[in-house]
Amino acid sequence: MEEIKVSPDYNWFRSTVPLKRIIVDDDDSKVWSLYDAGPKSIRCPIIFLPPVSGTAEVFFQQVLALTGWGYRVISLQYPVYWDLMEFCDGFRKLLDHLQLDKVHLFGASLGGFLAQKFAECTHKSPRVHSLILCNSFSDTSIFNQTWTSNSFWLMPAFLLKKIVLGNFAKGPVDPKMADAIDFMVDRLETLNQSELASRLTLNCQNSYVEPHKIKEVAVTIIDVFDQSALSLEAKEEMYKLYPNARRAHLKTGGNFPYLCRSAEVNLYIQIHLRQFHGTRYAAISPAMVSTEELEVQESHLSSNQDSEGNQGDDI
Repeated sequence: MEEIKVSPDYNWFRSTVPLKRIIVDDDDSKVWSLYDAGPKSIRCPIIFLPPVSGTAEVFFQQVLALTGWGYRVISLQYPVYWDLMEFCDGFRKLLDHLQLDKVHLFGASLGGFLAQKFAECTHKSPRVHSLILCNSFSDTSIFNQTWTSNSFWLMPAFLLKKIVLGNFAKGPVDPKMADAIDFMVDRLETLNQSELASRLTLNCQNSYVEPHKIKEVAVTIIDVFDQSALSLEAKEEMYKLYPNARRAHLKTGGNFPYLCRSAEVNLYIQIHLRQFHGTRYAAISPAMVSTEELEVQESHLSSNQDSEGNQGDDI
């Protein structure tokens, strides 16, 4: 139980990467919490957006690995926003505060939906250069909760947690997936009623992505073949929405592959970001490119040689 929480990697992350708190709205109760690691000279970093149950810590394995390869990585946790436009406005102000013109976004589940909506919202003055969407969706109606989305703010925290836990994997899972679920349950316990209620509201209020507004954005879709909160229909809808997207399929990984299949997920992130090397939108320090390039090629080669490895369509 809670193997991740006591792991050397997690403790190293917590002791070496400081948590920053930033207020960009007039309402000073809206606090963005984030970890910003890697070379600050990089002006187009990759930013990680968590799912409903997640905090900024859930991407610690991506932060450690990618910064080790020379990338600038920001993992964040959103304040309480009840409306998608309010979220987009707050996130834009955060990027302004951090003096970031354009960014790459990795979004898991709700984080992926918010990343798409932000790209759509800023399409006239683009702030998103590329998207990596992990177990994500494009239309909130798939959850069949649009009619309850206006009442989440009334519900007590224990009931909201029960709703979220209902989407976690049930039945036997491998030890790494069990550890990931334990860690996410632990993270869920740190969220208060308004944080949970607002995230569920964003997750379920009637909205969908308009893909024609973000057709210029490079997209990679990461999903799993085993049990997750997303239906097959939701996955198929994502493929239709982004016909030119790169696809990275994991045979297993459940709802939280970035925790329990971090090596594969990190590899797919590297491959996605590699297309921007040598441009002003590179998320990596130029001095680290050749070393990182070699490691990616070696990792890719070994994963292709492994018959049990998780294969991607286009990657």
